[in-house]
Amino acid sequence: MSENIEYRAPSRALLWTEAVRANVEAHLFAAALPALAAGPQGDGHHVLVLPGLLADDQSTRPLRRLLQARGFQAHAWRLGLNIGPTRRIHEGMVDRLRDLHDRDGAPVSIIGWSLGGLLARELARLAPEHVRSVITLGSPLRLSVDSSVNASHASKAFHLFRPWHVPLFDGPRSEEERTPLTMPATSVYSRLDGVVPWAACLDLEGPLRENVQVSASHLGMGTHPEVARIVLDRLAQPVGAWQPYADSTAALGSGAR
Repeated sequence: MSENIEYRAPSRALLWTEAVRANVEAHLFAAALPALAAGPQGDGHHVLVLPGLLADDQSTRPLRRLLQARGFQAHAWRLGLNIGPTRRIHEGMVDRLRDLHDRDGAPVSIIGWSLGGLLARELARLAPEHVRSVITLGSPLRLSVDSSVNASHASKAFHLFRPWHVPLFDGPRSEEERTPLTMPATSVYSRLDGVVPWAACLDLEGPLRENVQVSASHLGMGTHPEVARIVLDRLAQPVGAWQPYADSTAALGSGAR
């Protein structure tokens, strides 16, 4: 898939149904919790969870509670509302990752929802030795900071805070020009996403990279049973023995499903 593609925001119909669909997904998530929490226990490694644009730790609490129940040490980012990479948020993320890593000297997995996923990947590039794996949920990896406001329904809100951002996303304009991630990376995306274009969420082809499709809304991505199963499966991958998810898709071309 070429980086010259001009991505367009999803249809208004998908956008207008986001809240209703997310509410349904949250109820399905609650109903599925007993089954989700009853699986094999995790290995206890630290997992940092980053919220999406204009969201905070409250939005990631259900997912973090599930991870705790399954034996992982799940952590909030503790940086309040995510308004993008301000100096405070940038430095706070780095400090938070370093603190979690230093607690037992083991790499940390990072889960990022939407904009949180973009931050997670840049954090992994800044400190690859501290990161075990990266999982992004509905994150438009292929949109650059100077993308048109028509590229997603979140673009206007993001650009509102650009004057306060440090140049974390600046420099290379495309994902192809950025430093490749050296750890396993899973991009979870949905063709039913009503906020960002699903095709912009597809990671590039490469070792230790995969795209996994779900049937979730953007606002419900972090509280969807299908997404939770994928996250738990990916976090359970042994260090050095990573295998693609059973239903993962090709990163490029018509193989994405």
